[in-house]
Amino acid sequence: MAHADAGKTTLTEQFLFLAGQTKRPGNVDNGTALTDFLPVERERGISVRSAHISINWQDTRINLIDTPGHVDFSADVERVMRIVDGVILVISAVEGVQAHTGTLWNALRESHIPVLIFINKIDRVGADCVAVIHAIGKELGFSPFCLQELSGEGSGDASLRQTWKPGVMPESMIEQIVAGDEKLLGDYLDGKMPGFRELDKQLRLMVSRCEVYPLFYGSAKLGTGMTELLDAVADYLPPPEPGSRKELSALVYGIEHDRIMGKIAHVRVFSGRIDNREVVLNATQHAEEKVTQVRRLFAWKYEDTGFVEAGDIAGICGFGKVQVGDFLGTACEDIPGSAKMSMPLLTVQIKPADNRDYAALAAAMTQLAAEDPALELDWLREEGELHVKIMGWIQMEVLERILLDRFNLAAKFENPTVIYKETPSATAEGFVQYWMPKPCWAIMRFQIEPGERGSGVVYSSTVAVNDIQQKYQNEAARTIPAALKQGIKGWEVTDLKITLVAGEDHPVHSRAGDFAVATPMGVMNGLVMTGTTLLEPMIRFTIDAAEELLGAVAGDITRMRGSFETPSMDNGRFNLTGTVPLSTSIDFPVKLSSRSGGKAKISTRFCGYRECTDDQGVIRPYKGISPLDAAKYILKARKAIQ
Repeated sequence: MAHADAGKTTLTEQFLFLAGQTKRPGNVDNGTALTDFLPVERERGISVRSAHISINWQDTRINLIDTPGHVDFSADVERVMRIVDGVILVISAVEGVQAHTGTLWNALRESHIPVLIFINKIDRVGADCVAVIHAIGKELGFSPFCLQELSGEGSGDASLRQTWKPGVMPESMIEQIVAGDEKLLGDYLDGKMPGFRELDKQLRLMVSRCEVYPLFYGSAKLGTGMTELLDAVADYLPPPEPGSRKELSALVYGIEHDRIMGKIAHVRVFSGRIDNREVVLNATQHAEEKVTQVRRLFAWKYEDTGFVEAGDIAGICGFGKVQVGDFLGTACEDIPGSAKMSMPLLTVQIKPADNRDYAALAAAMTQLAAEDPALELDWLREEGELHVKIMGWIQMEVLERILLDRFNLAAKFENPTVIYKETPSATAEGFVQYWMPKPCWAIMRFQIEPGERGSGVVYSSTVAVNDIQQKYQNEAARTIPAALKQGIKGWEVTDLKITLVAGEDHPVHSRAGDFAVATPMGVMNGLVMTGTTLLEPMIRFTIDAAEELLGAVAGDITRMRGSFETPSMDNGRFNLTGTVPLSTSIDFPVKLSSRSGGKAKISTRFCGYRECTDDQGVIRPYKGISPLDAAKYILKARKAIQ
């Protein structure tokens, strides 16, 4: 994992070469990297989706996943992070700790994943590893455990010396290792020097516990330091825990589509095994599906293995309904949820260049959304519109190219719109009486009130089961998220409390579906009574630039309706942090780069939503038939009209 252009893919190519998988390392710039196998990746020289390889090193099979480095493809990295045993975090010796490096690091810490730090590009002019290590301490908040010494950086003659090996055990390193174990520390203080093997075993344990983060240097381009880094992967990153249970527990962390085999589920098996032709339970969807093939995953090819067992990853063919995030067999409680590094803040409409391709485009986008659920495809069939959520312009351009290369579809992406939300402005009640035309009967009264910012949707019921049977109440609760997808200003409604406070069913006329139909009508009625306030996404920024630019930058931020804290000054430069609305600042990084001649640095991250006026935001018409138009809405719900 790394910020874009730190050298992940070049590093992967060197691993393939050293392990004997290729005759020569591929080159990203020349478009010959094997793990960048999509045409758009080879042309742009960037990774836009994770690539899998499997190599053997020191009698250890290593499944390596090369992840995208650009922030627009963070959702892919989040999915991968749920199933890995360890990570190599790559940092450029020239660019140092960059914006996305910090985001990755925070996610790794949240997920408690062991990490090796690799400082790449030590041969490049401008390489300054001392400054990088200082930045790691200052910006990431830890001191790496350096296992090498570097000389000759900034040139092709850069060389490395191992500072931790049998016969070479610096006192400072020994003290840091023994401090992690009471027995070793006691022996050391008593003058009993532990041997290298015992100390190295303790170091391995500390790495697995995320107490120590070993650091290595090298140049992936020249192949310098590659052997030492691969040795460290085999020696220090923890192998998977042996499956303590015989029953299957596996997580689907990715989906791809094959023209012959159809949908392929990328799975990590935590316990048990999956065999070809086996019928497997999808615990998330409560359905069984049959395996037609088990594949070892490679970026550009595959191997039919016939089975996959605990600790391994594979591609499973034959599952038609499986989705990203599903558990097979039984759910594994030890697996953390996805560490959120970012979220889509833009929505964009996609149109076919030729209207005759609308159905094909809808099918293609449905397939792409299955592979990347973060797209959240919204197919508005009545309006004939396709909308997806995206992270930024690069993702939009890549999607356009993938549609052309993979599906032979020319598509046009409209200008993206910032994703606003809305929240109740006051407390009020919403009422629905759905009892005509019979047979139907669902009467409900909801209390709707504003919630704390960031609280999401809190739903509860105070209605007795004698008034509304529990199965009907469950149907109302299940329908609440869909009822809040669009509010009275056209955006998702959030940060509110909804309480079912009254209602009744009918012993003869009521059906569960009646409450599913009625709930959006009652909720929307309540939102009309409360009124809603727009919420706009806010960005937290950190800017580092020359002092003479401070006044101009501060003025820019103020004009963008942003705010900032007191800047800090250091050696002729300032460091400024604050918040700014996304809607006013989308182009600001480009403007800042132009104003500073490319010498200013800015890092940004989403930091939540805040209220804005209707004039500052965007109000959209309701898409589809609004529940406020009760007659048409009921006919649509009953499929009486299309």
